Amino acid sequence: MASQHTVIMGGSSGIGLATARNLLALGHTVTITGRDAQRLNTAKRSLSGNIAAIAADAADIDSVRSIFTALGAFHHLVLALGSGKGAGPFAAVSLADVRQGFEEKFFPHFACAQAVLPFLRNDGSITFVSAVTAHAAMPGTSGIGAANAAVAALVPILAAELRPRRVNAVSPGVIDTPWWDFLSEDQKAPVFADYASKTPVGRVGQPEDVARAIAFLISDSFMSGHIIVCDGGLRLAG
Repeated sequence: MASQHTVIMGGSSGIGLATARNLLALGHTVTITGRDAQRLNTAKRSLSGNIAAIAADAADIDSVRSIFTALGAFHHLVLALGSGKGAGPFAAVSLADVRQGFEEKFFPHFACAQAVLPFLRNDGSITFVSAVTAHAAMPGTSGIGAANAAVAALVPILAAELRPRRVNAVSPGVIDTPWWDFLSEDQKAPVFADYASKTPVGRVGQPEDVARAIAFLISDSFMSGHIIVCDGGLRLAG
């Protein structure tokens, strides 16, 4: 692991940042990317080890190709790209929001995974970040769940098609990350308390919970075609 280079797209906060911290502790060389240069630099300063940061929008595939070209061959790609668009009751959710959710989530995952192929080593891996909404019957998540399910659907297909390179995914549950910043702290507290009460482990997740699952998928060379649902059991709630 110590000699391996991992690129984390969406690595400036939340799950991506926690994954960078975890892999650096394991001795990886890590490159993180993010759209917001200021937040990216703040993230880089918070990390210790062989870390680089490159400002880039994962939806701008020409920019992504340029980054991969500059980096050259590397071992692992983690796509920690999220979107909050497409949530809401099926009868009322806007088709435009659902479409934007796919533009922000599925298409960047697809395009970045495609663009990395000339640079990803044969003993390397791609790890997608989907979400529990791809697997659980949660009312109000049809649109956002469809985008996450589309990401999850890539995993078995690409694991077979891109071999010997490995392809896996993690589907997080409710995780305390900046994804929830559309709520104030006063609004977020009862929402998290409600989710914690429905979750068998009795709490919402932390980014480090998901980062450990990602690190496992990267490090175990016998894992391919798998989706780890890292949700504390939330998908089992009635």
